[in-house]
Amino acid sequence: MLQESVNQLLSQQTSEWELAQKNYLGLEKAQKKHFTFEGHIQIGIQFNAERIYSSAAKVDAKSISERKCFLCLTNLPKQQRMVEYGKEYVILVNPFPIFPRHLTIPLREHTDQFIKGRMHDMLSLAKDLPDYVVFYNGPRCGASAPDHFHFQAGNKGFMPIEKDYNRVSKTVIKGMSNCRTLTFDNYLRQCIILEGNDADILTTWFEQLYGIMQGMKQQEPEPLLNILASWSGNKWQLFIFPRKLHRPWQFFETGEKQILLSPASVDLGGMLITPREEDFQKITPSDITDIFEQVSWDEQDFLFLTQEFAKQ
Repeated sequence: MLQESVNQLLSQQTSEWELAQKNYLGLEKAQKKHFTFEGHIQIGIQFNAERIYSSAAKVDAKSISERKCFLCLTNLPKQQRMVEYGKEYVILVNPFPIFPRHLTIPLREHTDQFIKGRMHDMLSLAKDLPDYVVFYNGPRCGASAPDHFHFQAGNKGFMPIEKDYNRVSKTVIKGMSNCRTLTFDNYLRQCIILEGNDADILTTWFEQLYGIMQGMKQQEPEPLLNILASWSGNKWQLFIFPRKLHRPWQFFETGEKQILLSPASVDLGGMLITPREEDFQKITPSDITDIFEQVSWDEQDFLFLTQEFAKQ
């Protein structure tokens, strides 16, 4: 079973690979706190100094071209081991974890980070790793390796969105006997939920959303988005977050105004990762609301997206 092999890999890497061992032990001591919005929406904050390499990663074309790809198999550290997933992917332990169990799942081939045509892969991974949430960061939405296609996965029970699903009211956009599309009501950031047990329908719906988003925003090389996927109760759940901005203005400030936060899938899932303790200490609920408003779609655009999708 894949999950057993992955658990063995985690045990082996965190006991024998010094870097992974140090960072996973350090994660146990990571500072955390929570804010509550609207009486029921949870947002967590984690201070995680080792994530500075990802949060502040330079992802412009020049910087990418000047460094070796750290996801290519030939460039992996000699201590890194892997579990094969099909013919195209390998599963690695992420040595700079956010989750107590954090995986990176790159393609063997060095190819750009575009989700189009790979949703079936994401759904298969989520089903084969039922204790995990699989996630995708777009090339300008938190991926620190936008030049090499990869998913990531973290253990369930970590991101507040998993519990928010049952706490927050939702509106059904489209439905049939075994699949449906919903949106959260008043959720700080825009999110479309696809759920059901038919991978072909969910993939078709995702591709329809992708096409509408691309037509509306004309964003290149793909619409800005983050995705979470999980399998539970004999069905998938996909949380899709349309984005209008990579990083908020606070990221680029200096001095007291700076908050070094570069939102990606985990942040939009309700766990904000701050690599500096000063940001962990000073961030406020109003900062969080403002950051989400900056990076998420406006209500008017999001409404148009859901209305166009409902027609298809």
